[in-house]
Amino acid sequence: MAKSVNKVILLGNVGKDPEIRSTGGGTMVATFGLATSERYKDAQGNWQDRTEWHNVVAYARLAEIIRDYVKKGHKLYVEGRLTTRNWDDKETGKKVYRTEIVVSDISLLSGRDDASNQAGSTRASSAGMDQRPAPARDEFSQQTEISDDDIPF
Repeated sequence: MAKSVNKVILLGNVGKDPEIRSTGGGTMVATFGLATSERYKDAQGNWQDRTEWHNVVAYARLAEIIRDYVKKGHKLYVEGRLTTRNWDDKETGKKVYRTEIVVSDISLLSGRDDASNQAGSTRASSAGMDQRPAPARDEFSQQTEISDDDIPF
């Protein structure tokens, strides 16, 4: 069988507070919408923004992290895979399809309490939670200036 890849990477904002529930077996599930935006020029040369909404679902430990730290407006980096579920609508009897991103890794880019606070970053994955501080800025790179004479071409 040939190799295949099913990987999604998103960087966007949470549209509303995540919904948290449990499966019959007791596994926690978090679902929420994530908005990503694209900027483009229209035919008249004016900048336009297009927002795309993604259905995101997380299970077990990642669902707990989302429950505890994610709120409406928070910025997230999400890695996962695409899945499509289907079922028959109870009222109409028609088959309904829903494409979702199942989270395998997530980074919380907003502060714990404030969606507009972009200073803190927390990284979580299905393997656990990594709360390393952001790397310190290199003092040498801040003091060194590059002039046109430094460029070799």
